[in-house]
Amino acid sequence: MAKHHHHDHGGEDLKSAARDRLTTSGEQWTGMREAVFDALAGFDRPASAYDIAEAVSKAQERRVAANSVYRILDLFVGANLARRVESANAYVANNHPECLHDCIFLICDHCGQAKHIDDDSISQGVRKAAEKSGFAPTRPVIEVRGTCEDCA
Repeated sequence: MAKHHHHDHGGEDLKSAARDRLTTSGEQWTGMREAVFDALAGFDRPASAYDIAEAVSKAQERRVAANSVYRILDLFVGANLARRVESANAYVANNHPECLHDCIFLICDHCGQAKHIDDDSISQGVRKAAEKSGFAPTRPVIEVRGTCEDCA
């Protein structure tokens, strides 16, 4: 299977899918986790933990520490609710948390947008190349930097 398609959630449907995924994994959907997810999903480009902490602080009219946000983001990545854009040290909400697979990010150096694409043939090729070298891959990180269609 080279590519697969999934149902991309948005808005309240995305939050519901995220909540279902988290609670199915045995975790609680708390008010703070919901606030962090809402803030993350509200960004139109990858957001740092500091960006998210600032957004939650404004929404709740109280200071929220970035280290608390980092812990929640780590949980979200582990539960497939969010993806980390490694080269930007930032996060994006996963629009299809029920589907676990390797992601490829296309990151625009001009506007900062990160488009997520799926192509299992590419990530499987990276996994196989690593295995041929005697390496046991856990999670390939594939990010392509360049110029998006809007900035071209």
